[in-house]
Amino acid sequence: MGTDKGLLKLQANSWAQTAVNKLLELQIPVLISVNKNQYAEYGTVFPPQQLIVDNESLRLKGPLCGVLTTHLQLPQEDLVVLACDMPLLEIGLVKELVIQYRLNDKNDAFIYTNDGEPEPLCGIYKSRGLAHILSLYHSGQLVKHSMKFMLEHVPTNTLTLSPEKKSSFRNFNAHAELNGL
Repeated sequence: MGTDKGLLKLQANSWAQTAVNKLLELQIPVLISVNKNQYAEYGTVFPPQQLIVDNESLRLKGPLCGVLTTHLQLPQEDLVVLACDMPLLEIGLVKELVIQYRLNDKNDAFIYTNDGEPEPLCGIYKSRGLAHILSLYHSGQLVKHSMKFMLEHVPTNTLTLSPEKKSSFRNFNAHAELNGL
């Protein structure tokens, strides 16, 4: 995209604020994961106490680093994860995940699959599953540092994304894709 997607605007709000607003509908505390290079700019938009800066002792990058950093700061908390670069996501889909989370204690992750592929950046992750992933990381057994690979190591409840809901998971990676938003 050539720029920080979280700070792109959709109508009056940044994509990050759009994601925050959706999660606030669930009446849960919302934190924003950023790397150290993003902190200053995000700090002009969000209160500093709402920002969690990636833990540099974790030799990870991307979303997995943000999720595990948040887990380290809040080790007893289960986390709802929502990427900011899915601005079309309908909050009803997250609410469906919450229902599954409340009904099912056996799984540690709750996500959608889209054409058989996991959508890990809209999901719920239990603290016990994240503790297991962190343990695998520290013991050198987490050989790939991706959210999709992480899902292979925790019991996961998957919901199949219906065809009419696929546009909710549209990820934008180039300015040309933004036409019509």
